[in-house]
Amino acid sequence: MASHLTLSDAVNRVEPSATIAVTTKAAELRRAGEDVIGLGAGEPDFDTPQHIKDAAIQAIHDGKTKYTPADGLPELKEAICAKFKRDNDLTYTPDQIHVAPGGKPVIYNAFVATLNDGDEVIIPAPYWVSYPAMAALCGGVPVFVSCGPNAQYKLTPEALEAAISPKTKWLVLNSPSNPTGAAYTKAELQALADVLLRYPQVWILTDDMYEHLVYDGFEYVTIAQVEPGLYDRTLTMNGVSKAYAMTGWRIGYAGGPASLIKVMRKVISQTTSNPSSISQYAAIAALNGPHDFLPERNAVFKQRRDFVVAELNQAEGLSCSTPEGAFYVYPSCAGAIGKTALSGKVIETDSDFAAELLQQEKVAVVMGEAFGLSPAFRISYATSTEALTKAMVRIQDFCKSLR
Repeated sequence: MASHLTLSDAVNRVEPSATIAVTTKAAELRRAGEDVIGLGAGEPDFDTPQHIKDAAIQAIHDGKTKYTPADGLPELKEAICAKFKRDNDLTYTPDQIHVAPGGKPVIYNAFVATLNDGDEVIIPAPYWVSYPAMAALCGGVPVFVSCGPNAQYKLTPEALEAAISPKTKWLVLNSPSNPTGAAYTKAELQALADVLLRYPQVWILTDDMYEHLVYDGFEYVTIAQVEPGLYDRTLTMNGVSKAYAMTGWRIGYAGGPASLIKVMRKVISQTTSNPSSISQYAAIAALNGPHDFLPERNAVFKQRRDFVVAELNQAEGLSCSTPEGAFYVYPSCAGAIGKTALSGKVIETDSDFAAELLQQEKVAVVMGEAFGLSPAFRISYATSTEALTKAMVRIQDFCKSLR
């Protein structure tokens, strides 16, 4: 007789990743022979640039396949310091740099190193699905602040101040945002910084993963760059996944106060230990190498963004704003709520909308419920223009069929 396994309170506080679940479901339907268009994955369809792949291959040939320091090679930390100075005018030394196997472990390591039971983490909604889950796993309490379309999906100074309490430990900022693509201007970040300067107990975790994916001449800045007074309590997180099309290489990194980085190093030394040595050498080539491919790829993303926004706004019951960056749009489906699908199912939530869209038209999107702001859904346009064109026709047909 098998013994009963009792789950931890921590794991019972979280749900599986909705974005991974949608991507997995789409893959299963494809294997079953269905013509599914997956718009769920936040992953560039471009290949990793050749000079980066060549650096990884050379590292293998050179036998650079052993353990490295737990939180990153010295050479990679130097490259990250150079990147922060070059792109963000932020000065860090290698002892202020943390490297982990992806952006998620960077955030998790920071949270597990600093959160005690009951500590609050302010998370603007819509949010990336993993922020509240990781905070909860570490004993923290996610405090959600609704940032709807009237606020351009961005946190306002007034809403931030109202959310801060004596228990607040962290504020999470993501710009450009997953899932909305909204990005903060210098003035908007300064206004938030002015609030944060009055609350010295609040630390800031800024997720800059989509930094290089901005359009229409948008000038990217990060909060420690805008307000030097917050430098000593800001963890500036980034990675090579999105800009360099290296999602599978699993390299995330952050710059922050040496005291925080030291305890994050302790955490990683007892959990994952170092990221792949080969991936680290590839990341060095990415950060130090040419970036001339970025404008060309961004032009394609912008073209796709403009097409998708225009097509979604022609669908009955949908409304979609034009984001500043990333490769997502977050259309409202409020106009579809209360209608009935061909299956007879009444669309009561955005989860219903996404499920019926997948069932009827074989288009996979992620429901807004997963991101904390409904009724809406997320589309990733980091896929081929051909697939997007087919998907937009199917979405319009689906919306037209609702009664």
